[in-house]
Amino acid sequence: MSSADPSSDVPASDVQVRALDVRKSFGPLEVLKGINLEVRRGEVVCLLGPSGSGKTTLLRLINQMETITAGEIWVDGEQIGVERRGDRLYQRTDKDIARQRSTVGMVFQRFNLFPHKTALENITEAPIVVKGANRAEAERRGRDLLDQVGLGDRANAFPSHLSGGQQQRVAIARALAMDPDLMLFDEPTSALDPELVGEVLSVMKDLASKGMTMVVVTHEMGFAREVADRVVFMDGGVVVEEGPAAELIDNPREERTKAFLGRVSR
Repeated sequence: MSSADPSSDVPASDVQVRALDVRKSFGPLEVLKGINLEVRRGEVVCLLGPSGSGKTTLLRLINQMETITAGEIWVDGEQIGVERRGDRLYQRTDKDIARQRSTVGMVFQRFNLFPHKTALENITEAPIVVKGANRAEAERRGRDLLDQVGLGDRANAFPSHLSGGQQQRVAIARALAMDPDLMLFDEPTSALDPELVGEVLSVMKDLASKGMTMVVVTHEMGFAREVADRVVFMDGGVVVEEGPAAELIDNPREERTKAFLGRVSR
């Protein structure tokens, strides 16, 4: 089954992300083979699938960490990476790409915190340097975010003095400090010890309850079932099927989906 056509009767103003026939190749290797996907504002979409199915590559394209080979990606009503002038497409300037990226927060498998900066300094770095925020205001906002992720008492702790779960929660706060309209999560719990997974998922559930638009690559089926509005199963660079989370997880239609979920549940 090929990628679902994202065209719908949903008003364009209600769509946060739209991918149209997105393809990505690394040399001769075609990783994405025509992805169509639509994410509405306030929606939580979980991307499921085996390693190598293209999930992370899709996130990196949305956040412009990779350049698209073919197709289009629109975020918040604006085509990313390029702009149309008349009947021609032109590459956006680095400054314009930075502006587009500033509305998207991304949390990685590895926490990628600056080891020589405290939790609070990690959070305030981008607002001060990228957005030119006042330091006192950035620190006030940073402390509020640390409270939000349950780390209000660790503002002055360095990453080496934080557990993996705490570091990932700081990474989430750091992404939120830029006031993004969209949050991307690339297997945010995969590098954590099992007993630390819950504290990160709890923060993500709280974000979802507040209406944050989220695209999450995960193997946490319980989280996907409970929090996701929709689940998209990818394999071999295509969308195999998608649907409401509980419905797809409990009753997948496609054999590839059934096989994957059978392996994960074991």
